[in-house]
Amino acid sequence: MKKRKLGNSHLEVSALGLGCMGMSYAYGTAPDKLQMITLIRAAVERGITLFDTAESYGPFVNEELVGEALAPLREQVVIATKFGFDIDLETGVRLGGLNSRPEHIKQVVEASLKRLKTDRIDLLYQHRVDPEVPIEDVAGAVKDLIQAGKVKHFGLSEAGVQTIRSAHAVQPITAVQSEYSLWTRTPEAELLPTLEELGIGFVPFSPLGMVF
Repeated sequence: MKKRKLGNSHLEVSALGLGCMGMSYAYGTAPDKLQMITLIRAAVERGITLFDTAESYGPFVNEELVGEALAPLREQVVIATKFGFDIDLETGVRLGGLNSRPEHIKQVVEASLKRLKTDRIDLLYQHRVDPEVPIEDVAGAVKDLIQAGKVKHFGLSEAGVQTIRSAHAVQPITAVQSEYSLWTRTPEAELLPTLEELGIGFVPFSPLGMVF
């Protein structure tokens, strides 16, 4: 498996990553958990090092699956997860809308670390831009988490170029995730040139998974 570094960062990942959402959420009846754990570990054996999840997938159950599957292999992999939706951290009830208030981000990260059975998140994305919270405040909260050693790299998902520039000025962004496939070429117009200019990696995804 070929490896790539995301932008100007030192974060090296496999050229093909594995999006884990569908293993427990979104696509009909969830597959057997033990089979999915076996699949994830088989992916590591084949050279895949980047695994993508989010607190909202379930909520919570996908992070738990990924954490259990990768715990024995933690030093061999890069775990990416996301915050940004308004979810009750005790009950998992979706409260509707978004929530990227700095205090909530920090609470989400603490909960995600427990579910992922790890002491750090390698790549933490804002899942969706929250119009109620300045992106500078979001980047500042993630910067605090990076300084505390709980997060290694900052990412944005489905963000516009001005948002990316504003966040990057506060805390350097390692990667931006956006849909990009044979059916969706929109990032070619503005997003890709901006990321190249700023030295930010691009993590494209499609409904079938994600590649670089």
